[in-house]
Amino acid sequence: MQKLLLIIFLGISLYAKQFTVASYNVENLFDLTHDKSDYKEYIPNTKSNWNKKTFEIKLNNLIKVLNDLDADIIALQEIESKELMKLLLKKTPKYKYYSFDKYENSSVGIGFLSKIKIVSNNSLNIRFSKKTYRPILETTFEIKNIQFKIFNNHWPSKRVAESYRIKYAKNLFDRVNNLPRDYDYILLGDFNSNYNEFETIYKEPKLNNANGITGINQVLNTTIEKRFVSLNDMLERDERVHYNLWLDLDFNERFSNKYKGKNTTPDNIILSPALFDNKKISYLLDSFYVFKPEYLYKNKKILRWEIKNKTHKGDGFSDHLPIIAKFSTKKIERNPLKEYQNLEINKISQLYEKVKLQEKIELNDVIVIYKKGNNAIIKQKDDRAIYLYNNAKDLKEGFSYDLEVSKIKDYFGLKEIIEFKIKKYNGKYLDYESFYLSQEKIDIFNFKNQNEIIKNLKGYYKKGYLYLDKGKIRVYALKKENLPKENKNIVIPKAHLSYYKDQFQILLHEKID
Repeated sequence: MQKLLLIIFLGISLYAKQFTVASYNVENLFDLTHDKSDYKEYIPNTKSNWNKKTFEIKLNNLIKVLNDLDADIIALQEIESKELMKLLLKKTPKYKYYSFDKYENSSVGIGFLSKIKIVSNNSLNIRFSKKTYRPILETTFEIKNIQFKIFNNHWPSKRVAESYRIKYAKNLFDRVNNLPRDYDYILLGDFNSNYNEFETIYKEPKLNNANGITGINQVLNTTIEKRFVSLNDMLERDERVHYNLWLDLDFNERFSNKYKGKNTTPDNIILSPALFDNKKISYLLDSFYVFKPEYLYKNKKILRWEIKNKTHKGDGFSDHLPIIAKFSTKKIERNPLKEYQNLEINKISQLYEKVKLQEKIELNDVIVIYKKGNNAIIKQKDDRAIYLYNNAKDLKEGFSYDLEVSKIKDYFGLKEIIEFKIKKYNGKYLDYESFYLSQEKIDIFNFKNQNEIIKNLKGYYKKGYLYLDKGKIRVYALKKENLPKENKNIVIPKAHLSYYKDQFQILLHEKID
Protein backbone atom coordinates (compact mmCIF):
# COMPACT_ATOMS: atom_id res chain seq x y z
CA MET A 1 0.00 0.00 0.00
CA GLN A 2 2.85 2.38 0.93
CA LYS A 3 4.58 1.64 -2.38
CA LEU A 4 1.36 2.36 -4.27
CA LEU A 5 0.96 5.71 -2.48
CA LEU A 6 4.59 6.58 -3.25
CA ILE A 7 4.11 5.79 -6.93
CA ILE A 8 0.96 7.91 -7.03
CA PHE A 9 2.75 10.80 -5.27
CA LEU A 10 5.72 10.63 -7.65
CA GLY A 11 3.36 10.51 -10.61
CA ILE A 12 1.56 13.61 -9.42
CA SER A 13 4.87 15.41 -8.80
CA LEU A 14 6.15 14.63 -12.27
CA TYR A 15 2.80 15.56 -13.75
CA ALA A 16 2.78 19.00 -12.12
CA LYS A 17 4.75 21.93 -13.47
CA GLN A 18 5.96 25.41 -12.63
CA PHE A 19 6.04 27.96 -15.45
CA THR A 20 6.67 31.66 -16.08
CA VAL A 21 4.65 34.26 -17.98
CA ALA A 22 6.14 37.56 -19.17
CA SER A 23 5.11 40.67 -21.08
CA TYR A 24 7.37 42.92 -23.14
CA ASN A 25 6.71 45.93 -25.34
CA VAL A 26 9.65 45.67 -27.74
CA GLU A 27 9.31 49.23 -29.09
CA ASN A 28 8.47 48.98 -32.76
CA LEU A 29 9.94 45.88 -34.35
CA PHE A 30 9.37 46.59 -38.05
CA ASP A 31 10.47 44.50 -41.02
CA LEU A 32 12.14 45.68 -44.22
CA THR A 33 9.02 45.57 -46.36
CA HIS A 34 7.55 48.97 -47.19
CA ASP A 35 3.89 49.04 -46.16
CA LYS A 36 1.46 51.95 -46.15
CA SER A 37 1.18 51.63 -42.36
CA ASP A 38 4.92 51.99 -41.63
CA TYR A 39 5.95 54.77 -39.28
CA LYS A 40 8.03 57.33 -41.20
CA GLU A 41 11.25 56.46 -39.40
CA TYR A 42 10.72 52.77 -40.24
CA ILE A 43 10.35 53.14 -44.00
CA PRO A 44 13.23 50.94 -45.13
CA ASN A 45 16.32 52.19 -46.93
CA THR A 46 15.66 55.90 -46.52
CA LYS A 47 17.44 58.69 -44.68
CA SER A 48 16.12 57.26 -41.42
CA ASN A 49 18.80 54.55 -41.65
CA TRP A 50 16.29 51.72 -41.19
CA ASN A 51 18.03 49.07 -43.27
CA LYS A 52 19.29 45.51 -43.10
CA LYS A 53 22.11 46.39 -40.70
CA THR A 54 19.99 48.29 -38.15
CA PHE A 55 17.15 45.78 -38.48
CA GLU A 56 19.47 42.89 -37.63
CA ILE A 57 20.89 44.78 -34.64
CA LYS A 58 17.39 45.44 -33.35
CA LEU A 59 16.36 41.83 -33.97
CA ASN A 60 19.44 40.33 -32.31
CA ASN A 61 19.08 42.63 -29.32
CA LEU A 62 15.51 41.44 -28.88
CA ILE A 63 16.57 37.80 -29.21
CA LYS A 64 19.14 38.33 -26.46
CA VAL A 65 16.42 39.63 -24.13
CA LEU A 66 14.10 36.73 -24.99
CA ASN A 67 16.83 34.16 -24.35
CA ASP A 68 17.94 35.73 -21.08
CA LEU A 69 14.38 36.24 -19.86
CA ASP A 70 13.60 32.61 -20.72
CA ALA A 71 9.88 32.83 -19.96
CA ASP A 72 7.69 29.86 -20.85
CA ILE A 73 5.13 32.25 -22.33
CA ILE A 74 5.94 35.78 -23.40
CA ALA A 75 3.42 38.31 -24.64
CA LEU A 76 4.90 40.81 -27.09
CA GLN A 77 3.60 44.20 -28.17
CA GLU A 78 4.61 46.44 -31.10
CA ILE A 79 5.45 43.67 -33.59
CA GLU A 80 4.70 44.73 -37.16
CA SER A 81 3.80 41.43 -38.80
CA LYS A 82 3.10 37.73 -38.53
CA GLU A 83 6.23 37.14 -40.60
CA LEU A 84 8.30 38.75 -37.86
CA MET A 85 6.70 36.47 -35.26
CA LYS A 86 7.63 33.49 -37.42
CA LEU A 87 11.18 34.82 -37.66
CA LEU A 88 11.39 35.19 -33.87
CA LEU A 89 10.10 31.63 -33.54
CA LYS A 90 12.85 30.43 -35.87
CA LYS A 91 15.55 32.43 -34.07
CA THR A 92 14.48 31.21 -30.60
CA PRO A 93 14.08 27.44 -31.03
CA LYS A 94 13.18 26.95 -27.36
CA TYR A 95 9.72 28.26 -28.33
CA LYS A 96 7.44 25.90 -30.25
CA TYR A 97 4.24 27.94 -30.60
CA TYR A 98 3.24 31.45 -31.56
CA SER A 99 0.16 33.57 -32.15
CA PHE A 100 -0.32 37.04 -33.62
CA ASP A 101 -3.06 39.57 -34.25
CA LYS A 102 -3.28 42.97 -35.89
CA TYR A 103 -5.78 45.18 -37.70
CA GLU A 104 -5.12 45.61 -41.39
CA ASN A 105 -4.44 49.36 -41.20
CA SER A 106 -2.58 49.29 -37.91
CA SER A 107 1.18 49.80 -37.79
CA VAL A 108 1.94 47.19 -35.14
CA GLY A 109 0.28 44.18 -33.56
CA ILE A 110 0.52 41.81 -30.61
CA GLY A 111 1.57 38.21 -30.23
CA PHE A 112 2.79 35.33 -28.07
CA LEU A 113 5.83 33.10 -28.12
CA SER A 114 5.28 29.96 -26.07
CA LYS A 115 6.89 26.73 -24.96
CA ILE A 116 3.44 25.68 -23.76
CA LYS A 117 0.86 24.40 -26.21
CA ILE A 118 -1.47 26.98 -27.78
CA VAL A 119 -4.97 25.54 -28.20
CA SER A 120 -6.82 28.45 -29.82
CA ASN A 121 -6.90 32.19 -30.48
CA ASN A 122 -9.65 34.76 -30.46
CA SER A 123 -9.77 38.50 -31.12
CA LEU A 124 -11.64 41.05 -29.05
CA ASN A 125 -12.24 43.76 -31.61
CA ILE A 126 -12.45 47.32 -30.32
CA ARG A 127 -13.17 49.83 -33.07
CA PHE A 128 -13.32 53.62 -33.25
CA SER A 129 -14.73 55.67 -36.09
CA LYS A 130 -11.65 57.80 -36.71
CA LYS A 131 -8.73 55.87 -35.21
CA THR A 132 -7.28 52.39 -35.61
CA TYR A 133 -5.48 50.73 -32.72
CA ARG A 134 -5.11 47.03 -31.93
CA PRO A 135 -7.39 44.13 -30.97
CA ILE A 136 -7.02 42.27 -27.67
CA LEU A 137 -5.55 38.84 -28.36
CA GLU A 138 -7.22 36.08 -26.33
CA THR A 139 -5.07 32.95 -26.46
CA THR A 140 -5.92 29.65 -24.80
CA PHE A 141 -3.01 27.52 -23.56
CA GLU A 142 -2.89 23.98 -22.24
CA ILE A 143 -0.48 22.59 -19.67
CA LYS A 144 -0.85 19.12 -18.17
CA ASN A 145 -4.43 18.91 -19.49
CA ILE A 146 -5.32 22.21 -17.81
CA GLN A 147 -6.52 24.99 -20.08
CA PHE A 148 -6.11 28.67 -19.20
CA LYS A 149 -6.33 31.97 -21.06
CA ILE A 150 -4.05 34.97 -21.38
CA PHE A 151 -5.36 38.25 -22.80
CA ASN A 152 -2.61 40.25 -24.52
CA ASN A 153 -3.40 44.00 -24.50
CA HIS A 154 -1.97 47.10 -26.12
CA TRP A 155 -4.39 49.90 -25.33
CA PRO A 156 -4.38 53.39 -26.93
CA SER A 157 -1.65 55.70 -25.69
CA LYS A 158 -2.21 58.83 -23.64
CA ARG A 159 -2.32 60.94 -26.75
CA VAL A 160 -6.05 60.31 -26.41
CA ALA A 161 -8.37 60.67 -23.42
CA GLU A 162 -9.25 57.99 -20.90
CA SER A 163 -12.56 57.13 -22.58
CA TYR A 164 -10.61 55.24 -25.27
CA ARG A 165 -8.97 53.01 -22.68
CA ILE A 166 -12.26 52.63 -20.83
CA LYS A 167 -13.77 51.15 -23.99
CA TYR A 168 -10.96 48.57 -24.12
CA ALA A 169 -11.43 47.78 -20.43
CA LYS A 170 -15.20 47.40 -20.81
CA ASN A 171 -14.85 44.94 -23.72
CA LEU A 172 -12.23 42.98 -21.81
CA PHE A 173 -14.19 42.87 -18.56
CA ASP A 174 -17.40 41.79 -20.32
CA ARG A 175 -15.47 38.92 -21.92
CA VAL A 176 -13.84 37.60 -18.74
CA ASN A 177 -16.99 38.11 -16.71
CA ASN A 178 -18.63 35.48 -18.91
CA LEU A 179 -15.98 32.90 -18.00
CA PRO A 180 -16.72 30.43 -15.19
CA ARG A 181 -15.75 31.75 -11.76
CA ASP A 182 -13.08 29.08 -11.35
CA TYR A 183 -11.49 29.58 -14.78
CA ASP A 184 -7.81 30.59 -14.69
CA TYR A 185 -6.91 33.63 -16.77
CA ILE A 186 -4.31 36.42 -16.90
CA LEU A 187 -4.67 39.95 -18.23
CA LEU A 188 -1.39 41.45 -19.33
CA GLY A 189 0.36 43.75 -21.78
CA ASP A 190 0.84 47.45 -22.36
CA PHE A 191 -2.32 49.04 -20.98
CA ASN A 192 -0.85 52.54 -21.34
CA SER A 193 -2.22 52.94 -17.82
CA ASN A 194 -0.43 53.02 -14.49
CA TYR A 195 -1.60 50.50 -11.91
CA ASN A 196 -2.73 53.50 -9.78
CA GLU A 197 -4.26 55.53 -12.61
CA PHE A 198 -7.31 56.41 -10.50
CA GLU A 199 -5.05 58.33 -8.08
CA THR A 200 -3.33 60.44 -10.72
CA ILE A 201 -5.93 61.01 -13.46
CA TYR A 202 -7.24 64.13 -11.69
CA LYS A 203 -3.91 65.87 -12.31
CA GLU A 204 -4.24 65.35 -16.08
CA PRO A 205 -7.38 67.20 -17.21
CA LYS A 206 -6.77 66.40 -20.90
CA LEU A 207 -7.02 62.70 -20.10
CA ASN A 208 -9.75 62.85 -17.48
CA ASN A 209 -12.93 62.96 -19.56
CA ALA A 210 -14.79 60.33 -17.49
CA ASN A 211 -15.02 62.08 -14.12
CA GLY A 212 -12.13 60.18 -12.57
CA ILE A 213 -13.15 56.74 -13.86
CA THR A 214 -10.25 54.77 -15.35
CA GLY A 215 -10.28 51.61 -17.41
CA ILE A 216 -7.57 49.72 -15.54
CA ASN A 217 -8.97 50.45 -12.08
CA GLN A 218 -12.73 50.98 -11.77
CA VAL A 219 -13.73 49.10 -14.95
CA LEU A 220 -11.42 46.08 -14.59
CA ASN A 221 -12.07 46.14 -10.83
CA THR A 222 -8.46 46.29 -9.71
CA THR A 223 -9.80 48.79 -7.20
CA ILE A 224 -12.91 48.76 -5.05
CA GLU A 225 -14.23 51.42 -2.70
CA LYS A 226 -11.40 53.80 -3.64
CA ARG A 227 -8.66 51.35 -2.70
CA PHE A 228 -6.64 48.62 -4.41
CA VAL A 229 -7.93 45.08 -4.51
CA SER A 230 -5.77 43.13 -2.05
CA LEU A 231 -4.94 39.45 -1.82
CA ASN A 232 -7.55 39.14 0.90
CA ASP A 233 -10.23 40.33 -1.53
CA MET A 234 -9.50 37.63 -4.10
CA LEU A 235 -11.37 34.92 -2.19
CA GLU A 236 -13.95 37.06 -0.42
CA ARG A 237 -15.63 39.37 -2.93
CA ASP A 238 -18.85 38.32 -4.64
CA GLU A 239 -18.16 40.53 -7.66
CA ARG A 240 -15.36 39.70 -10.10
CA VAL A 241 -12.24 41.56 -8.99
CA HIS A 242 -8.64 41.45 -10.19
CA TYR A 243 -5.27 41.74 -8.47
CA ASN A 244 -2.49 43.79 -10.04
CA LEU A 245 0.93 42.29 -9.42
CA TRP A 246 2.61 45.70 -9.11
CA LEU A 247 1.31 45.63 -5.53
CA ASP A 248 3.76 42.80 -4.80
CA LEU A 249 6.71 45.19 -5.11
CA ASP A 250 7.93 48.05 -2.96
CA PHE A 251 6.70 51.35 -4.36
CA ASN A 252 10.14 52.42 -5.59
CA GLU A 253 10.45 49.21 -7.62
CA ARG A 254 7.18 49.74 -9.46
CA PHE A 255 8.22 50.77 -12.96
CA SER A 256 8.67 49.26 -16.41
CA ASN A 257 9.03 52.60 -18.18
CA LYS A 258 10.27 56.12 -17.49
CA TYR A 259 8.40 59.23 -18.59
CA LYS A 260 10.31 62.47 -18.17
CA GLY A 261 12.50 60.65 -15.67
CA LYS A 262 9.55 59.49 -13.56
CA ASN A 263 8.62 55.87 -12.87
CA THR A 264 5.58 54.63 -14.77
CA THR A 265 3.82 51.26 -15.06
CA PRO A 266 2.13 51.05 -18.48
CA ASP A 267 2.87 47.31 -18.53
CA ASN A 268 0.79 45.22 -16.15
CA ILE A 269 0.11 41.61 -15.18
CA ILE A 270 -3.36 41.36 -13.64
CA LEU A 271 -4.71 38.14 -12.16
CA SER A 272 -8.12 36.54 -11.86
CA PRO A 273 -9.48 35.23 -8.53
CA ALA A 274 -9.21 31.64 -9.79
CA LEU A 275 -5.41 31.91 -9.68
CA PHE A 276 -5.74 32.11 -5.89
CA ASP A 277 -8.36 29.41 -5.29
CA ASN A 278 -5.87 26.56 -4.72
CA LYS A 279 -7.29 24.46 -7.55
CA LYS A 280 -5.79 24.05 -11.04
CA ILE A 281 -3.20 26.79 -11.55
CA SER A 282 -1.88 29.15 -8.89
CA TYR A 283 0.21 32.28 -8.90
CA LEU A 284 3.34 31.85 -6.78
CA LEU A 285 3.19 34.60 -4.18
CA ASP A 286 5.87 37.31 -4.47
CA SER A 287 7.29 35.86 -7.70
CA PHE A 288 6.57 38.95 -9.81
CA TYR A 289 9.53 41.09 -10.83
CA VAL A 290 10.87 43.48 -13.45
CA PHE A 291 13.59 42.06 -15.68
CA LYS A 292 16.28 44.74 -15.70
CA PRO A 293 19.83 43.50 -16.26
CA GLU A 294 22.45 46.21 -16.65
CA TYR A 295 22.33 46.05 -20.44
CA LEU A 296 18.64 47.07 -20.27
CA TYR A 297 18.72 49.42 -17.29
CA LYS A 298 21.73 51.41 -16.13
CA ASN A 299 22.21 54.54 -14.03
CA LYS A 300 18.44 54.74 -13.54
CA LYS A 301 17.88 54.88 -17.30
CA ILE A 302 16.19 52.39 -19.60
CA LEU A 303 18.46 51.79 -22.58
CA ARG A 304 15.88 52.14 -25.31
CA TRP A 305 16.30 51.76 -29.07
CA GLU A 306 18.00 55.00 -30.01
CA ILE A 307 16.63 57.31 -32.71
CA LYS A 308 18.10 60.81 -32.95
CA ASN A 309 17.06 63.40 -35.49
CA LYS A 310 14.74 60.76 -36.99
CA THR A 311 17.74 58.51 -37.66
CA HIS A 312 18.38 55.03 -36.24
CA LYS A 313 21.68 54.81 -34.36
CA GLY A 314 21.73 51.03 -34.27
CA ASP A 315 21.93 50.82 -30.48
CA GLY A 316 19.62 49.97 -27.57
CA PHE A 317 16.62 47.79 -26.88
CA SER A 318 13.21 49.22 -25.89
CA ASP A 319 11.70 52.03 -23.85
CA HIS A 320 9.94 49.34 -21.78
CA LEU A 321 11.33 46.67 -19.45
CA PRO A 322 9.93 43.13 -19.43
CA ILE A 323 7.81 42.02 -16.46
CA ILE A 324 7.48 38.39 -15.41
CA ALA A 325 5.67 36.17 -12.89
CA LYS A 326 5.65 32.49 -11.89
CA PHE A 327 2.74 30.07 -11.80
CA SER A 328 2.36 26.42 -10.90
CA THR A 329 0.11 23.41 -11.19
CA LYS A 330 1.81 21.84 -8.16
CA LYS A 331 -0.55 21.60 -5.23
CA ILE A 332 2.31 22.02 -2.76
CA GLU A 333 3.16 25.37 -4.39
CA ARG A 334 -0.33 26.76 -4.56
CA ASN A 335 -1.29 29.88 -2.70
CA PRO A 336 -1.67 29.57 1.07
CA LEU A 337 -4.02 32.54 1.11
CA LYS A 338 -5.94 31.37 4.14
CA GLU A 339 -2.69 31.10 6.06
CA TYR A 340 -1.74 34.51 4.66
CA GLN A 341 -5.04 35.94 5.85
CA ASN A 342 -4.64 34.50 9.32
CA LEU A 343 -1.01 35.55 9.79
CA GLU A 344 -0.74 37.43 13.07
CA ILE A 345 0.44 41.01 12.65
CA ASN A 346 2.15 42.63 15.62
CA LYS A 347 5.11 44.44 14.05
CA ILE A 348 5.28 47.73 12.19
CA SER A 349 7.43 46.07 9.51
CA GLN A 350 4.54 43.72 8.72
CA LEU A 351 2.31 46.68 7.88
CA TYR A 352 4.63 47.58 5.01
CA GLU A 353 3.75 44.24 3.40
CA LYS A 354 0.00 44.94 3.43
CA VAL A 355 -2.23 46.91 1.05
CA LYS A 356 -5.07 46.90 3.58
CA LEU A 357 -5.84 45.36 6.95
CA GLN A 358 -8.33 42.55 7.04
CA GLU A 359 -9.12 43.28 10.66
CA LYS A 360 -7.89 45.48 13.48
CA ILE A 361 -4.42 44.64 14.75
CA GLU A 362 -2.48 45.52 17.89
CA LEU A 363 0.97 47.09 18.00
CA ASN A 364 2.44 46.89 21.46
CA ASP A 365 5.09 49.13 23.00
CA VAL A 366 5.36 51.61 20.15
CA ILE A 367 7.40 54.69 20.98
CA VAL A 368 6.57 58.13 19.62
CA ILE A 369 9.98 59.24 18.39
CA TYR A 370 8.77 62.39 16.64
CA LYS A 371 5.72 64.62 17.04
CA LYS A 372 4.83 67.80 15.17
CA GLY A 373 1.32 69.16 15.46
CA ASN A 374 -1.14 66.40 14.66
CA ASN A 375 1.46 64.20 12.94
CA ALA A 376 3.81 61.69 14.54
CA ILE A 377 6.26 58.90 13.83
CA ILE A 378 6.22 55.75 15.92
CA LYS A 379 8.74 52.94 16.11
CA GLN A 380 9.20 49.60 17.82
CA LYS A 381 12.49 48.42 19.25
CA ASP A 382 14.51 46.51 16.62
CA ASP A 383 11.84 47.20 14.00
CA ARG A 384 10.74 49.88 11.54
CA ALA A 385 9.15 53.31 11.93
CA ILE A 386 5.85 54.46 10.42
CA TYR A 387 4.04 57.78 9.97
CA LEU A 388 0.78 58.73 11.67
CA TYR A 389 -0.78 61.38 9.46
CA ASN A 390 -3.08 64.02 10.90
CA ASN A 391 -4.40 61.79 13.68
CA ALA A 392 -1.84 61.86 16.50
CA LYS A 393 -3.11 64.71 18.69
CA ASP A 394 -3.43 62.47 21.78
CA LEU A 395 0.12 61.08 21.54
CA LYS A 396 3.18 62.62 23.16
CA GLU A 397 6.77 62.51 21.91
CA GLY A 398 8.97 60.20 23.94
CA PHE A 399 6.13 58.08 25.34
CA SER A 400 5.21 54.43 24.77
CA TYR A 401 1.75 53.11 23.86
CA ASP A 402 -0.13 50.01 22.80
CA LEU A 403 -2.21 50.88 19.73
CA GLU A 404 -5.10 49.23 17.92
CA VAL A 405 -4.66 49.96 14.21
CA SER A 406 -7.66 49.74 11.87
CA LYS A 407 -6.55 51.44 8.62
CA ILE A 408 -3.33 51.96 6.71
CA LYS A 409 -2.59 53.72 3.44
CA ASP A 410 0.10 54.06 0.80
CA TYR A 411 0.32 57.73 -0.11
CA PHE A 412 2.29 57.61 -3.36
CA GLY A 413 4.82 55.30 -1.75
CA LEU A 414 4.77 56.57 1.82
CA LYS A 415 3.23 54.10 4.26
CA GLU A 416 0.87 55.71 6.76
CA ILE A 417 -1.42 54.68 9.62
CA ILE A 418 -4.59 56.67 9.12
CA GLU A 419 -6.90 55.18 11.78
CA PHE A 420 -6.03 53.86 15.24
CA LYS A 421 -6.94 54.17 18.90
CA ILE A 422 -4.88 54.04 22.07
CA LYS A 423 -5.34 50.77 23.96
CA LYS A 424 -2.79 51.36 26.71
CA TYR A 425 -0.46 54.10 27.93
CA ASN A 426 2.92 52.62 28.95
CA GLY A 427 4.71 55.69 30.24
CA LYS A 428 7.73 57.73 29.22
CA TYR A 429 10.57 56.10 27.27
CA LEU A 430 13.64 57.93 28.55
CA ASP A 431 16.03 57.03 25.74
CA TYR A 432 13.70 57.42 22.76
CA GLU A 433 16.21 59.52 20.80
CA SER A 434 18.42 56.42 20.58
CA PHE A 435 16.04 55.30 17.80
CA TYR A 436 17.27 58.14 15.56
CA LEU A 437 19.55 57.02 12.74
CA SER A 438 22.83 58.53 11.62
CA GLN A 439 23.30 59.41 7.96
CA GLU A 440 26.87 58.08 8.15
CA LYS A 441 25.72 54.59 9.18
CA ILE A 442 22.76 53.98 6.86
CA ASP A 443 21.77 54.42 3.25
CA ILE A 444 19.11 57.10 3.38
CA PHE A 445 18.14 56.19 -0.19
CA ASN A 446 17.17 52.66 0.87
CA PHE A 447 13.39 52.39 0.55
CA LYS A 448 13.16 50.46 3.82
CA ASN A 449 14.43 53.52 5.71
CA GLN A 450 11.39 55.63 4.87
CA ASN A 451 9.69 57.25 7.87
CA GLU A 452 12.85 57.03 9.96
CA ILE A 453 14.24 60.03 11.81
CA ILE A 454 17.76 60.96 10.69
CA LYS A 455 19.72 62.96 13.23
CA ASN A 456 21.98 65.92 12.48
CA LEU A 457 21.58 65.74 8.72
CA LYS A 458 24.19 68.04 7.19
CA GLY A 459 24.43 69.34 3.67
CA TYR A 460 24.32 72.26 1.27
CA TYR A 461 20.85 73.55 0.42
CA LYS A 462 20.15 74.83 -3.10
CA LYS A 463 16.96 75.10 -5.17
CA GLY A 464 14.92 72.66 -3.12
CA TYR A 465 17.62 70.02 -2.64
CA LEU A 466 20.03 69.14 0.14
CA TYR A 467 23.35 68.09 -1.36
CA LEU A 468 25.07 65.30 0.58
CA ASP A 469 28.26 63.32 0.05
CA LYS A 470 26.24 60.44 -1.42
CA GLY A 471 23.90 62.48 -3.63
CA LYS A 472 21.10 64.96 -3.27
CA ILE A 473 17.70 64.69 -1.62
CA ARG A 474 14.65 66.88 -2.05
CA VAL A 475 13.60 69.08 0.87
CA TYR A 476 9.84 69.64 1.15
CA ALA A 477 7.71 71.78 3.46
CA LEU A 478 3.97 72.43 3.37
CA LYS A 479 4.73 76.11 4.01
CA LYS A 480 7.46 77.70 1.89
CA GLU A 481 8.57 79.89 4.79
CA ASN A 482 9.69 76.71 6.56
CA LEU A 483 12.30 75.99 3.87
CA PRO A 484 15.97 76.88 4.49
CA LYS A 485 17.65 79.88 2.90
CA GLU A 486 19.19 79.33 -0.53
CA ASN A 487 22.86 78.44 -1.02
CA LYS A 488 23.59 77.68 2.61
CA ASN A 489 25.27 74.90 4.56
CA ILE A 490 22.60 73.67 6.96
CA VAL A 491 22.06 71.15 9.76
CA ILE A 492 18.68 69.52 10.34
CA PRO A 493 18.62 68.16 13.93
CA LYS A 494 15.67 65.80 13.33
CA ALA A 495 14.99 64.93 9.70
CA HIS A 496 11.86 62.98 8.75
CA LEU A 497 12.94 60.76 5.85
CA SER A 498 9.84 60.76 3.67
CA TYR A 499 8.97 59.47 0.21
CA TYR A 500 6.71 60.83 -2.52
CA LYS A 501 6.07 59.18 -5.87
CA ASP A 502 9.52 57.99 -6.94
CA GLN A 503 11.89 60.08 -4.85
CA PHE A 504 13.03 60.41 -1.27
CA GLN A 505 12.57 63.70 0.49
CA ILE A 506 13.18 65.38 3.82
CA LEU A 507 9.82 66.53 5.12
CA LEU A 508 10.03 69.70 7.23
CA HIS A 509 6.97 69.93 9.46
CA GLU A 510 7.90 73.20 11.17
CA LYS A 511 10.41 76.04 10.88
CA ILE A 512 12.26 74.74 13.94
CA ASP A 513 13.31 71.67 11.91
